[in-house]
Amino acid sequence: MGKNGTMERKERADAARNRRAILKAAEKLLREHPPEQVSVERVAAAAGVGKGTVFHRFGSRVGLMQALMTERALALQEAIVSGQPPLGPGAAPLERLLAFLDAVVELAARSGGLLTAHEHAQAIRKDSAEPRQSSPIYLFWHEHMTSLLAELRPDADADLIAHLILSSLHNEPIAALLRSGDHERLAACFRGLVTAVAV
Repeated sequence: MGKNGTMERKERADAARNRRAILKAAEKLLREHPPEQVSVERVAAAAGVGKGTVFHRFGSRVGLMQALMTERALALQEAIVSGQPPLGPGAAPLERLLAFLDAVVELAARSGGLLTAHEHAQAIRKDSAEPRQSSPIYLFWHEHMTSLLAELRPDADADLIAHLILSSLHNEPIAALLRSGDHERLAACFRGLVTAVAV
């Protein structure tokens, strides 16, 4: 392997290390500060990199928040697609739906201020931001939920019910509930709603 190949490997390793450091710093700052105080400059300083490195890697503050959400959602997506039941394939539709909603609420609770930070970052963008409903995470969750609801109740408007439940995670009263640590209440409410729809 020539000198150029060695340098390329080192650059890739440095880029991967910087990415991990930036995401870790952003997570830590979101646990300690309100979302509006978690700026790209602050994340860069905490990660020990330049502000330009964050912008180069993630494009914008929205891109950084989106990357954090994606990192956390990928494990859930993998469990839904190929994990053990009831979250993964093999369980009855209602069991899978309840397990999915429990997992989404747990993810939202663990994310702390991340959902709020992402909303804040979207709101202050100068260019026209894509709606949250176009994000791959939302689309996957919505499609999964819609298909399970349709299987349970072919006569119900599964598409709209899924939107109503998932979009509620972005409402301030729900976000406040999650921040207060009372996510079990939300999980129980979601379970009651979909069980009522299913019967």
